Amino acid sequence: MNIKFKDIIVVGFALFAMFFGAGNLIFPPYLGVLSGPQWFIAFITFLFADGGLALLGVIALTKVDGNMDALFSRAGKTIGVAIGIAMILCIGPFVAIPRTAATTYEIGILPTVGSGFNPILFSIIFFVIVLVLTIKPSKVIDIVGAVLTPTLLVCLAILIVKGVVQPLGQIQDKVLIEGVAARGISEGYQTMDAMAACIFAGIVINSIKAKGYKDASMIKATIYAGFVAVVGLAFVYGGLAYLGATVNTQFGLDAERTKLIVSITEQILGGPGKIILAIIVALACLTTAIGLSSACGNYFEEISKGKLKYAHVVIVVCIFSAIISNFGVDQIINIAFPILLAIYPAVIVYIILGLFNNKIHNDNLFVFGVWSALVIGIISSIAGLKMFEGASWANSINGVFAALPGAKIGFYWIVPVAIFILIGKFIPSKKNHVA
Repeated sequence: MNIKFKDIIVVGFALFAMFFGAGNLIFPPYLGVLSGPQWFIAFITFLFADGGLALLGVIALTKVDGNMDALFSRAGKTIGVAIGIAMILCIGPFVAIPRTAATTYEIGILPTVGSGFNPILFSIIFFVIVLVLTIKPSKVIDIVGAVLTPTLLVCLAILIVKGVVQPLGQIQDKVLIEGVAARGISEGYQTMDAMAACIFAGIVINSIKAKGYKDASMIKATIYAGFVAVVGLAFVYGGLAYLGATVNTQFGLDAERTKLIVSITEQILGGPGKIILAIIVALACLTTAIGLSSACGNYFEEISKGKLKYAHVVIVVCIFSAIISNFGVDQIINIAFPILLAIYPAVIVYIILGLFNNKIHNDNLFVFGVWSALVIGIISSIAGLKMFEGASWANSINGVFAALPGAKIGFYWIVPVAIFILIGKFIPSKKNHVA
């Protein structure tokens, strides 16, 4: 089947919008402020750790027809389901989805309407919209990719192009941090879009299939759509990082990311800037909430073998997220964040090995790699908790991990895990994987 350009653009736009949440909006300008004349280096490394890892995640999932459970089960059914559920819940209704509504209210509503708009009423309206646009899974990609994303990109383009044509200031020879490239990677790593890729890939692949693509054409179309998404992210990240660099004499290391983007928007666009920023944030958060809610529905329907219906899961997710968005979201994030840090290395190992899924017949590469990454991630996460700050054992563990190659950019686990994967290669598994 011939691949249609329109299909690739629509699906690629949708994937871009699912990745591009409020966090992705506020990270790049801050990197620009910190890096100044080296903003391009910071942007490239940020893009690699964010969009690059996300694209690898999408490609890895095409090897298993978008079935995350099929890939994750190669390290063992129990650990695969456990990591999958933890990842879905943390990036879904426990943190990311309710955060979309809270962020939209704080950055989009409060500066334009004021505190007179009841936050509870707003969360209800927000998640009713999410529910309506998510309840039919086959329509999710078309709604997001054909309608919402173009509007989001137009608003972002207005801000970026005007800021480039009429910069707010000259980029000074002032770099506020050491290791600009490392900082870009660590910031991109912390967006955790690699996890989101594992979740979103299934939605994208199902949408590609619904358009009539099969087998090789389906894989190609999915990968092409992934590249479209990364190109979109590159345009936005590069533009926002440049805008941040033009005001790096106005802000310092202690600049608040949300206030920074609000200030930049107001300086570039004047009074209407608040409204345009509100639209940008609302669309970015809405598209992310739609994608994550749909992914939650797909995942739980799949692992329950249809006992949990997609529509029912989506309804529960939206109701739960609406409640959480009004009650202690920051506290929940503080609880969930260590869980994310604990499982993220294992997820990246799944992605890296998943790229060669059809070539790896010995499941022990997955078993040894994923288990070692998970154990190391859990130990590091526990040692980094505030409650153990100053404890001698925690300091010792943190010191060991800090001395490992890649520690400065958050990849302290790479060398130990690589060693365990190598060990697994030489231990035959009881059951060989058949491609």
